[in-house]
Amino acid sequence: MLKNRLTLAIAAVGAAGALLSIPALTTAVNKPATKVANDGRARCYECHDEVKALKEGSKHAKLACTVCHDKLDSHMKDPEKNKPVTIIDQKLCGTCHKNQMESFYTLNRDGGARKEKGVPVGRSPMQDKLLAGHGFTFEHAEPRAHAFMVTDQFIVDRFQGGRYQYKNGWKDVDKMGKTWDVLVDKGKDFKLKETAMAGNPTCIQCKTSDHLLKWKFMGEKGGRFDRTSDVNDVARETNNPVGCIHCHDPHGGQPRVVRDALIQAVEKDKGGNIFSRGGTTDLKVISFRDGFRKIGVMAKTDSRLMCAQCHVEYNCNAGTQWSDGKKVGYDDLRTNHFPLKNSLQLLKHYKELDFFDFKHAITGARLIKFQHPEAETYAGSVHDKAGVQCHQCHMPKAKGKDGKTFSNHGVVKPKLTVRESCLGCHKDSTAEKKLYEIETIINYTKGKMRKAEYWLGQLIDTYAAAQRAGVVEDVLRQAREKHEEGHALWEYWTAENSDGFHNPSLARESLTGSIAASKAGVKILNDAMAVAKKDEPKK
Repeated sequence: MLKNRLTLAIAAVGAAGALLSIPALTTAVNKPATKVANDGRARCYECHDEVKALKEGSKHAKLACTVCHDKLDSHMKDPEKNKPVTIIDQKLCGTCHKNQMESFYTLNRDGGARKEKGVPVGRSPMQDKLLAGHGFTFEHAEPRAHAFMVTDQFIVDRFQGGRYQYKNGWKDVDKMGKTWDVLVDKGKDFKLKETAMAGNPTCIQCKTSDHLLKWKFMGEKGGRFDRTSDVNDVARETNNPVGCIHCHDPHGGQPRVVRDALIQAVEKDKGGNIFSRGGTTDLKVISFRDGFRKIGVMAKTDSRLMCAQCHVEYNCNAGTQWSDGKKVGYDDLRTNHFPLKNSLQLLKHYKELDFFDFKHAITGARLIKFQHPEAETYAGSVHDKAGVQCHQCHMPKAKGKDGKTFSNHGVVKPKLTVRESCLGCHKDSTAEKKLYEIETIINYTKGKMRKAEYWLGQLIDTYAAAQRAGVVEDVLRQAREKHEEGHALWEYWTAENSDGFHNPSLARESLTGSIAASKAGVKILNDAMAVAKKDEPKK
Protein backbone atom coordinates (compact mmCIF):
# COMPACT_ATOMS: atom_id res chain seq x y z
CA MET A 1 0.00 0.00 0.00
CA LEU A 2 2.73 2.50 1.01
CA LYS A 3 4.71 1.63 -2.13
CA ASN A 4 1.70 2.53 -4.29
CA ARG A 5 1.31 5.81 -2.42
CA LEU A 6 4.98 6.65 -2.96
CA THR A 7 4.59 5.99 -6.70
CA LEU A 8 1.63 8.38 -6.75
CA ALA A 9 3.65 10.99 -4.89
CA ILE A 10 6.54 10.76 -7.35
CA ALA A 11 4.22 11.07 -10.32
CA ALA A 12 2.41 14.01 -8.75
CA VAL A 13 5.28 16.20 -7.68
CA GLY A 14 8.45 14.80 -9.20
CA ALA A 15 11.81 15.83 -7.79
CA ALA A 16 10.83 18.71 -5.50
CA GLY A 17 13.34 21.20 -4.09
CA ALA A 18 14.59 21.58 -0.53
CA LEU A 19 11.79 21.84 2.02
CA LEU A 20 13.08 25.08 3.48
CA SER A 21 12.79 26.81 0.09
CA ILE A 22 9.04 26.30 -0.29
CA PRO A 23 7.29 29.60 -1.27
CA ALA A 24 5.32 31.74 1.10
CA LEU A 25 1.83 30.82 2.26
CA THR A 26 -1.03 32.69 0.62
CA THR A 27 -4.31 32.67 2.45
CA ALA A 28 -7.75 31.86 1.11
CA VAL A 29 -8.57 35.59 1.26
CA ASN A 30 -6.06 36.80 -1.33
CA LYS A 31 -5.48 33.59 -3.31
CA PRO A 32 -6.65 33.60 -6.93
CA ALA A 33 -9.20 30.97 -7.84
CA THR A 34 -7.72 27.73 -9.13
CA LYS A 35 -9.33 24.87 -10.96
CA VAL A 36 -9.25 21.81 -8.74
CA ALA A 37 -8.36 18.53 -10.45
CA ASN A 38 -10.93 15.75 -10.46
CA ASP A 39 -8.98 13.50 -8.08
CA GLY A 40 -11.17 13.72 -4.99
CA ARG A 41 -9.80 17.01 -3.68
CA ALA A 42 -12.93 18.99 -4.56
CA ARG A 43 -15.04 16.65 -2.46
CA CYS A 44 -12.68 17.02 0.51
CA TYR A 45 -12.67 20.81 0.15
CA GLU A 46 -16.44 20.92 0.65
CA CYS A 47 -15.77 20.50 4.38
CA HIS A 48 -12.08 21.37 4.73
CA ASP A 49 -11.67 25.01 3.73
CA GLU A 50 -8.53 25.26 5.85
CA VAL A 51 -6.91 22.44 3.85
CA LYS A 52 -7.81 24.07 0.53
CA ALA A 53 -6.24 27.35 1.69
CA LEU A 54 -3.01 25.55 2.47
CA LYS A 55 -2.92 23.21 -0.50
CA GLU A 56 -4.11 24.98 -3.64
CA GLY A 57 -1.38 27.07 -5.26
CA SER A 58 1.39 25.30 -3.34
CA LYS A 59 3.99 22.83 -4.59
CA HIS A 60 1.91 20.07 -3.05
CA ALA A 61 -1.26 21.15 -4.88
CA LYS A 62 -1.09 18.29 -7.39
CA LEU A 63 -0.93 15.65 -4.67
CA ALA A 64 -4.25 13.84 -4.41
CA CYS A 65 -5.62 13.48 -0.88
CA THR A 66 -5.38 9.70 -1.29
CA VAL A 67 -1.58 9.90 -1.28
CA CYS A 68 -1.58 10.53 2.49
CA HIS A 69 -5.10 9.46 3.49
CA ASP A 70 -6.85 6.11 3.31
CA LYS A 71 -10.48 5.02 3.80
CA LEU A 72 -11.79 8.29 2.36
CA ASP A 73 -14.89 6.67 0.81
CA SER A 74 -16.21 5.43 4.18
CA HIS A 75 -15.28 8.79 5.74
CA MET A 76 -17.35 10.69 3.21
CA LYS A 77 -20.35 8.41 3.76
CA ASP A 78 -20.31 9.10 7.51
CA PRO A 79 -17.67 11.73 8.44
CA GLU A 80 -18.33 11.64 12.16
CA LYS A 81 -18.31 7.88 12.52
CA ASN A 82 -15.51 7.03 10.09
CA LYS A 83 -12.34 9.06 10.46
CA PRO A 84 -9.89 8.86 7.54
CA VAL A 85 -6.61 7.09 8.07
CA THR A 86 -3.62 9.44 7.84
CA ILE A 87 -0.28 7.95 6.80
CA ILE A 88 2.37 9.48 9.07
CA ASP A 89 5.56 8.00 7.67
CA GLN A 90 8.75 9.86 6.84
CA LYS A 91 9.31 7.56 3.84
CA LEU A 92 6.37 9.23 2.14
CA CYS A 93 8.10 12.64 2.26
CA GLY A 94 11.47 11.04 1.51
CA THR A 95 10.25 9.85 -1.86
CA CYS A 96 10.53 13.37 -3.25
CA HIS A 97 12.88 14.84 -0.66
CA LYS A 98 15.47 12.09 -0.74
CA ASN A 99 18.51 14.20 0.13
CA GLN A 100 16.82 15.68 3.18
CA MET A 101 15.69 12.25 4.37
CA GLU A 102 19.11 10.65 3.89
CA SER A 103 20.86 13.49 5.73
CA PHE A 104 18.41 13.15 8.63
CA TYR A 105 19.38 9.50 9.00
CA THR A 106 23.13 10.02 8.55
CA LEU A 107 25.20 9.50 11.70
CA ASN A 108 27.89 12.16 12.11
CA ARG A 109 30.49 10.25 14.08
CA ASP A 110 32.58 13.43 14.46
CA GLY A 111 29.90 14.64 16.87
CA GLY A 112 31.02 12.07 19.44
CA ALA A 113 29.53 8.93 20.91
CA ARG A 114 26.68 8.81 23.42
CA LYS A 115 27.95 10.38 26.65
CA GLU A 116 26.56 11.15 30.10
CA LYS A 117 26.69 14.72 31.39
CA GLY A 118 27.46 13.90 35.03
CA VAL A 119 30.99 12.58 34.51
CA PRO A 120 34.40 14.35 34.61
CA VAL A 121 34.46 14.80 30.81
CA GLY A 122 30.75 15.68 30.60
CA ARG A 123 28.99 19.02 30.66
CA SER A 124 28.18 18.84 34.39
CA PRO A 125 30.77 16.85 36.39
CA MET A 126 29.14 17.65 39.76
CA GLN A 127 25.62 16.86 38.58
CA ASP A 128 24.95 14.04 41.06
CA LYS A 129 25.65 16.29 44.02
CA LEU A 130 23.91 19.38 42.68
CA LEU A 131 20.80 17.52 41.49
CA ALA A 132 20.64 15.16 44.47
CA GLY A 133 17.09 13.90 44.79
CA HIS A 134 16.23 14.08 41.09
CA GLY A 135 15.93 11.17 38.66
CA PHE A 136 18.38 12.75 36.23
CA THR A 137 21.18 11.68 38.55
CA PHE A 138 20.68 8.07 37.41
CA GLU A 139 21.61 9.02 33.86
CA HIS A 140 21.48 12.31 31.99
CA ALA A 141 23.10 11.88 28.57
CA GLU A 142 24.17 14.61 26.16
CA PRO A 143 22.09 14.79 22.95
CA ARG A 144 22.85 12.99 19.71
CA ALA A 145 21.31 13.26 16.25
CA HIS A 146 17.55 13.77 15.91
CA ALA A 147 17.20 10.27 14.49
CA PHE A 148 18.06 8.93 17.98
CA MET A 149 15.72 11.18 19.95
CA VAL A 150 13.12 8.49 20.74
CA THR A 151 15.42 5.52 21.29
CA ASP A 152 17.78 7.60 23.44
CA GLN A 153 14.87 8.71 25.62
CA PHE A 154 13.59 5.17 26.10
CA ILE A 155 17.01 3.57 26.70
CA VAL A 156 18.21 6.02 29.38
CA ASP A 157 18.49 4.63 32.92
CA ARG A 158 16.02 7.11 34.37
CA PHE A 159 13.21 5.96 32.03
CA GLN A 160 10.93 3.20 33.33
CA GLY A 161 13.57 1.32 35.30
CA GLY A 162 15.59 0.23 32.28
CA ARG A 163 12.63 -1.65 30.85
CA TYR A 164 13.57 -0.79 27.26
CA GLN A 165 16.86 -2.16 25.92
CA TYR A 166 18.69 -2.51 22.60
CA LYS A 167 17.63 -5.70 20.82
CA ASN A 168 21.22 -6.74 20.10
CA GLY A 169 23.02 -5.08 23.00
CA TRP A 170 25.35 -2.11 22.69
CA LYS A 171 26.21 -2.84 19.06
CA ASP A 172 22.79 -1.31 18.25
CA VAL A 173 23.77 2.05 19.76
CA ASP A 174 24.29 3.53 16.27
CA LYS A 175 21.27 1.83 14.71
CA MET A 176 18.66 4.20 13.28
CA GLY A 177 15.12 3.49 12.21
CA LYS A 178 11.79 2.62 13.76
CA THR A 179 11.83 2.39 17.55
CA TRP A 180 10.79 -1.23 17.82
CA ASP A 181 13.26 -2.37 15.19
CA VAL A 182 16.00 -1.03 17.49
CA LEU A 183 14.64 -1.61 21.01
CA VAL A 184 12.85 -4.38 22.85
CA ASP A 185 10.35 -4.08 25.69
CA LYS A 186 11.49 -6.36 28.53
CA GLY A 187 8.11 -6.06 30.24
CA LYS A 188 6.65 -4.33 33.27
CA ASP A 189 8.32 -6.68 35.76
CA PHE A 190 11.83 -6.04 34.42
CA LYS A 191 13.90 -3.51 36.37
CA LEU A 192 17.61 -2.78 36.46
CA LYS A 193 19.40 -1.68 39.62
CA GLU A 194 20.13 2.02 40.01
CA THR A 195 17.44 3.21 37.60
CA ALA A 196 14.45 5.54 37.95
CA MET A 197 10.84 5.25 36.76
CA ALA A 198 10.58 8.64 35.04
CA GLY A 199 8.76 9.35 31.77
CA ASN A 200 5.47 10.94 30.74
CA PRO A 201 3.35 11.37 27.59
CA THR A 202 3.90 15.13 27.22
CA CYS A 203 7.66 14.68 26.93
CA ILE A 204 7.27 12.02 24.25
CA GLN A 205 5.16 14.41 22.12
CA CYS A 206 8.25 16.53 21.44
CA LYS A 207 10.27 13.61 20.18
CA THR A 208 7.85 12.04 17.71
CA SER A 209 5.19 13.05 15.20
CA ASP A 210 3.38 9.74 15.50
CA HIS A 211 0.72 11.03 17.92
CA LEU A 212 -0.32 14.30 16.29
CA LEU A 213 -3.79 12.98 15.56
CA LYS A 214 -4.04 11.05 18.84
CA TRP A 215 -3.23 14.01 21.10
CA LYS A 216 -5.78 16.74 21.72
CA PHE A 217 -4.51 20.31 21.95
CA MET A 218 -2.47 20.76 25.17
CA GLY A 219 -2.89 17.06 25.97
CA GLU A 220 -6.41 17.52 27.30
CA LYS A 221 -8.69 14.49 27.53
CA GLY A 222 -10.51 13.47 24.37
CA GLY A 223 -7.73 11.95 22.29
CA ARG A 224 -6.19 8.52 22.15
CA PHE A 225 -3.60 9.82 24.63
CA ASP A 226 -3.52 12.74 27.07
CA ARG A 227 -1.22 14.09 29.79
CA THR A 228 -2.48 11.48 32.27
CA SER A 229 -2.05 8.46 29.97
CA ASP A 230 0.18 5.56 30.95
CA VAL A 231 3.62 6.38 29.55
CA ASN A 232 4.23 2.79 28.46
CA ASP A 233 1.03 2.77 26.40
CA VAL A 234 2.31 5.87 24.60
CA ALA A 235 5.80 4.41 24.22
CA ARG A 236 4.52 1.21 22.62
CA GLU A 237 2.82 3.26 19.86
CA THR A 238 5.85 5.48 19.26
CA ASN A 239 7.64 4.13 16.18
CA ASN A 240 9.47 7.15 14.71
CA PRO A 241 11.51 10.16 15.80
CA VAL A 242 10.23 13.64 15.02
CA GLY A 243 9.08 13.72 11.40
CA CYS A 244 8.92 16.14 8.50
CA ILE A 245 5.36 17.16 9.42
CA HIS A 246 6.53 18.76 12.66
CA CYS A 247 8.05 21.61 10.64
CA HIS A 248 6.50 21.33 7.16
CA ASP A 249 2.78 21.31 6.47
CA PRO A 250 1.95 18.18 4.44
CA HIS A 251 -0.96 19.87 2.65
CA GLY A 252 1.08 22.68 1.12
CA GLY A 253 4.66 22.29 2.32
CA GLN A 254 4.60 25.62 4.18
CA PRO A 255 6.83 26.01 7.26
CA ARG A 256 4.83 25.34 10.40
CA VAL A 257 4.82 24.38 14.08
CA VAL A 258 2.61 21.79 15.74
CA ARG A 259 3.82 21.78 19.36
CA ASP A 260 0.76 22.81 21.33
CA ALA A 261 2.45 24.57 24.26
CA LEU A 262 4.52 26.71 21.86
CA ILE A 263 1.42 27.73 19.92
CA GLN A 264 -0.34 28.58 23.18
CA ALA A 265 2.60 30.65 24.46
CA VAL A 266 2.90 32.64 21.23
CA GLU A 267 -0.86 33.20 21.02
CA LYS A 268 -0.91 34.56 24.57
CA ASP A 269 1.69 37.21 23.83
CA LYS A 270 1.81 37.83 20.09
CA GLY A 271 3.71 41.09 20.28
CA GLY A 272 6.08 40.48 23.16
CA ASN A 273 7.38 36.94 22.82
CA ILE A 274 11.00 36.10 22.05
CA PHE A 275 10.32 35.51 18.34
CA SER A 276 8.76 38.92 17.68
CA ARG A 277 10.59 41.20 15.31
CA GLY A 278 8.97 44.55 14.74
CA GLY A 279 6.26 43.75 17.28
CA THR A 280 4.69 40.82 15.44
CA THR A 281 5.18 37.11 14.95
CA ASP A 282 4.56 35.57 11.55
CA LEU A 283 2.40 32.72 12.78
CA LYS A 284 -1.10 32.04 11.50
CA VAL A 285 -2.86 29.61 13.87
CA ILE A 286 -5.29 27.20 12.21
CA SER A 287 -7.68 24.99 14.16
CA PHE A 288 -8.63 21.50 12.97
CA ARG A 289 -11.56 19.28 13.94
CA ASP A 290 -13.28 21.93 16.06
CA GLY A 291 -10.18 22.72 18.07
CA PHE A 292 -9.00 19.15 18.58
CA ARG A 293 -5.61 20.22 17.16
CA LYS A 294 -4.05 23.52 16.20
CA ILE A 295 -1.12 24.23 13.92
CA GLY A 296 0.82 27.44 13.38
CA VAL A 297 1.69 28.15 9.73
CA MET A 298 4.22 30.75 8.58
CA ALA A 299 4.39 32.65 5.31
CA LYS A 300 8.16 32.19 5.28
CA THR A 301 10.64 30.05 7.16
CA ASP A 302 11.41 31.04 10.72
CA SER A 303 13.47 28.19 12.07
CA ARG A 304 13.73 29.95 15.43
CA LEU A 305 10.06 29.02 15.90
CA MET A 306 10.32 25.65 14.18
CA CYS A 307 13.26 24.55 16.34
CA ALA A 308 11.63 26.02 19.45
CA GLN A 309 9.04 23.25 19.34
CA CYS A 310 11.61 21.20 21.26
CA HIS A 311 14.69 23.34 21.91
CA VAL A 312 13.21 25.36 24.76
CA GLU A 313 12.83 25.14 28.51
CA TYR A 314 9.48 23.47 29.02
CA ASN A 315 7.68 21.85 31.87
CA CYS A 316 6.17 18.44 31.21
CA ASN A 317 6.50 16.99 34.72
CA ALA A 318 4.44 16.74 37.84
CA GLY A 319 5.77 18.90 40.68
CA THR A 320 4.90 20.96 43.74
CA GLN A 321 3.47 24.41 44.48
CA TRP A 322 5.73 27.03 46.06
CA SER A 323 2.83 28.54 47.96
CA ASP A 324 1.56 25.60 49.98
CA GLY A 325 3.57 22.47 49.11
CA LYS A 326 0.62 20.80 47.38
CA LYS A 327 1.38 18.38 44.57
CA VAL A 328 0.82 19.36 40.93
CA GLY A 329 -0.37 16.35 38.92
CA TYR A 330 -0.59 15.61 35.22
CA ASP A 331 -4.22 16.70 35.20
CA ASP A 332 -2.88 20.26 35.67
CA LEU A 333 -2.06 22.34 32.56
CA ARG A 334 1.20 23.40 34.20
CA THR A 335 2.53 20.00 33.15
CA ASN A 336 2.51 21.18 29.50
CA HIS A 337 4.00 24.64 29.69
CA PHE A 338 6.49 26.80 27.74
CA PRO A 339 7.68 29.86 29.71
CA LEU A 340 9.77 31.35 26.83
CA LYS A 341 11.96 33.15 29.40
CA ASN A 342 15.74 33.19 29.76
CA SER A 343 17.97 32.19 32.68
CA LEU A 344 17.65 35.55 34.43
CA GLN A 345 13.84 35.44 34.36
CA LEU A 346 12.88 31.81 34.92
CA LEU A 347 13.04 31.53 38.71
CA LYS A 348 10.68 34.50 39.05
CA HIS A 349 8.45 33.01 36.34
CA TYR A 350 8.11 29.65 38.09
CA LYS A 351 7.43 31.29 41.44
CA GLU A 352 4.60 33.23 39.83
CA LEU A 353 3.41 30.03 38.13
CA ASP A 354 3.54 28.44 41.60
CA PHE A 355 5.54 25.43 40.47
CA PHE A 356 8.87 23.78 41.23
CA ASP A 357 10.26 20.38 40.21
CA PHE A 358 11.93 18.90 43.30
CA LYS A 359 13.57 19.55 46.64
CA HIS A 360 17.30 19.12 46.99
CA ALA A 361 18.10 16.04 49.06
CA ILE A 362 20.45 17.90 51.43
CA THR A 363 19.33 21.50 51.69
CA GLY A 364 15.64 21.07 50.92
CA ALA A 365 15.86 24.00 48.49
CA ARG A 366 13.01 24.10 45.96
CA LEU A 367 14.70 23.63 42.60
CA ILE A 368 13.80 23.77 38.91
CA LYS A 369 15.12 21.10 36.54
CA PHE A 370 15.60 22.82 33.22
CA GLN A 371 15.35 21.27 29.78
CA HIS A 372 17.19 22.48 26.65
CA PRO A 373 16.55 26.26 26.43
CA GLU A 374 18.33 27.07 23.16
CA ALA A 375 15.57 29.33 21.75
CA GLU A 376 15.40 31.58 24.82
CA THR A 377 19.18 31.76 25.04
CA TYR A 378 19.53 32.76 21.40
CA ALA A 379 16.84 35.45 21.63
CA GLY A 380 18.42 38.88 21.73
CA SER A 381 21.92 37.60 20.99
CA VAL A 382 24.27 39.19 18.45
CA HIS A 383 23.36 36.64 15.79
CA ASP A 384 19.63 36.93 16.52
CA LYS A 385 19.74 40.71 16.19
CA ALA A 386 21.54 40.27 12.87
CA GLY A 387 18.59 38.21 11.61
CA VAL A 388 20.36 34.86 11.55
CA GLN A 389 18.14 31.79 12.03
CA CYS A 390 18.92 28.34 13.40
CA HIS A 391 18.93 26.54 10.05
CA GLN A 392 21.57 28.84 8.60
CA CYS A 393 24.15 27.55 11.08
CA HIS A 394 22.86 24.06 11.95
CA MET A 395 21.46 23.03 8.54
CA PRO A 396 24.00 24.41 6.05
CA LYS A 397 23.50 23.91 2.34
CA ALA A 398 25.01 20.77 0.84
CA LYS A 399 25.04 19.01 -2.51
CA GLY A 400 23.43 15.61 -2.88
CA LYS A 401 24.61 12.75 -5.05
CA ASP A 402 22.17 14.01 -7.66
CA GLY A 403 23.99 17.35 -7.78
CA LYS A 404 21.09 19.26 -6.25
CA THR A 405 21.58 21.71 -3.39
CA PHE A 406 19.59 21.03 -0.23
CA SER A 407 19.51 21.94 3.46
CA ASN A 408 21.31 19.36 5.60
CA HIS A 409 18.62 17.84 7.82
CA GLY A 410 21.19 16.10 10.00
CA VAL A 411 21.19 19.30 12.12
CA VAL A 412 24.94 19.47 12.72
CA LYS A 413 27.14 21.25 15.22
CA PRO A 414 28.40 24.36 13.38
CA LYS A 415 31.92 23.88 14.72
CA LEU A 416 32.04 20.71 12.60
CA THR A 417 30.94 22.62 9.48
CA VAL A 418 32.53 26.03 10.05
CA ARG A 419 33.19 26.72 6.39
CA GLU A 420 29.58 26.06 5.36
CA SER A 421 27.94 27.47 8.51
CA CYS A 422 30.01 30.60 9.19
CA LEU A 423 31.87 31.86 6.14
CA GLY A 424 28.74 32.66 4.15
CA CYS A 425 28.33 35.71 6.40
CA HIS A 426 31.90 36.13 7.70
CA LYS A 427 33.45 36.37 4.25
CA ASP A 428 36.57 38.20 5.47
CA SER A 429 37.48 35.44 7.95
CA THR A 430 38.74 31.86 7.72
CA ALA A 431 37.42 28.53 8.98
CA GLU A 432 40.42 28.22 11.31
CA LYS A 433 39.84 31.65 12.84
CA LYS A 434 36.12 31.08 13.35
CA LEU A 435 36.68 27.67 14.96
CA TYR A 436 39.23 29.26 17.31
CA GLU A 437 36.69 31.95 18.28
CA ILE A 438 33.94 29.36 18.84
CA GLU A 439 36.12 27.18 21.04
CA THR A 440 37.36 30.20 23.00
CA ILE A 441 33.81 31.24 23.88
CA ILE A 442 32.91 27.65 24.82
CA ASN A 443 36.03 27.23 26.97
CA TYR A 444 35.40 30.55 28.73
CA THR A 445 31.78 29.63 29.48
CA LYS A 446 32.72 26.16 30.69
CA GLY A 447 35.15 27.80 33.10
CA LYS A 448 32.33 29.84 34.60
CA MET A 449 30.11 26.72 34.72
CA ARG A 450 32.77 24.85 36.72
CA LYS A 451 33.18 27.77 39.14
CA ALA A 452 29.41 27.99 39.59
CA GLU A 453 29.31 24.25 40.32
CA TYR A 454 32.14 24.56 42.82
CA TRP A 455 30.40 27.29 44.81
CA LEU A 456 27.03 25.50 44.74
CA GLY A 457 28.89 22.48 46.14
CA GLN A 458 30.40 24.68 48.84
CA LEU A 459 26.97 26.02 49.72
CA ILE A 460 25.53 22.49 50.03
CA ASP A 461 28.43 21.33 52.22
CA THR A 462 28.27 24.44 54.39
CA TYR A 463 24.52 24.00 54.80
CA ALA A 464 25.04 20.45 56.08
CA ALA A 465 27.67 21.71 58.53
CA ALA A 466 25.36 24.51 59.72
CA GLN A 467 22.57 22.00 60.35
CA ARG A 468 24.90 19.88 62.46
CA ALA A 469 25.95 22.99 64.36
CA GLY A 470 22.34 23.77 65.25
CA VAL A 471 21.99 26.97 63.20
CA VAL A 472 18.44 28.27 63.51
CA GLU A 473 15.80 27.67 60.82
CA ASP A 474 15.51 31.33 59.81
CA VAL A 475 19.18 31.37 58.76
CA LEU A 476 18.84 28.02 57.00
CA ARG A 477 15.85 29.40 55.09
CA GLN A 478 17.92 32.36 53.88
CA ALA A 479 20.62 29.96 52.68
CA ARG A 480 18.04 27.80 50.88
CA GLU A 481 16.77 30.87 49.02
CA LYS A 482 20.32 31.58 47.87
CA HIS A 483 20.61 27.95 46.79
CA GLU A 484 17.42 28.27 44.74
CA GLU A 485 18.76 31.38 43.04
CA GLY A 486 22.25 30.02 42.43
CA HIS A 487 20.90 26.74 41.11
CA ALA A 488 18.55 28.34 38.57
CA LEU A 489 21.30 30.61 37.23
CA TRP A 490 23.69 27.64 36.86
CA GLU A 491 21.67 24.55 35.88
CA TYR A 492 20.09 26.33 32.90
CA TRP A 493 23.53 26.19 31.24
CA THR A 494 24.06 22.47 31.74
CA ALA A 495 20.73 21.96 29.96
CA GLU A 496 21.43 24.51 27.19
CA ASN A 497 23.47 22.81 24.49
CA SER A 498 25.76 25.51 23.08
CA ASP A 499 28.04 25.90 26.13
CA GLY A 500 27.36 29.61 25.98
CA PHE A 501 28.01 30.22 22.29
CA HIS A 502 24.38 31.10 21.51
CA ASN A 503 24.61 34.10 23.87
CA PRO A 504 27.99 34.58 25.61
CA SER A 505 27.01 37.75 27.48
CA LEU A 506 23.86 36.16 28.92
CA ALA A 507 25.89 33.11 29.94
CA ARG A 508 28.43 35.23 31.79
CA GLU A 509 25.84 37.37 33.56
CA SER A 510 23.88 34.31 34.63
CA LEU A 511 26.79 32.14 35.76
CA THR A 512 28.55 34.91 37.67
CA GLY A 513 25.19 35.64 39.27
CA SER A 514 25.06 32.00 40.36
CA ILE A 515 28.54 32.24 41.85
CA ALA A 516 27.61 35.41 43.74
CA ALA A 517 24.41 33.87 45.12
CA SER A 518 26.22 30.76 46.32
CA LYS A 519 28.98 32.81 47.95
CA ALA A 520 26.34 34.90 49.69
CA GLY A 521 24.66 31.74 50.99
CA VAL A 522 27.98 30.37 52.26
CA LYS A 523 28.65 33.65 54.07
CA ILE A 524 25.21 33.66 55.72
CA LEU A 525 25.85 30.18 57.09
CA ASN A 526 29.47 30.76 58.11
CA ASP A 527 28.55 33.97 59.93
CA ALA A 528 25.78 32.13 61.80
CA MET A 529 28.13 29.28 62.75
CA ALA A 530 30.75 31.75 63.94
CA VAL A 531 28.21 33.45 66.20
CA ALA A 532 26.98 30.08 67.48
CA LYS A 533 30.52 29.00 68.27
CA LYS A 534 31.26 32.26 70.02
CA ASP A 535 28.14 31.85 72.17
CA GLU A 536 29.01 28.30 73.20
CA PRO A 537 29.66 28.01 76.93
CA LYS A 538 33.34 27.65 77.71
CA LYS A 539 34.38 24.30 79.17
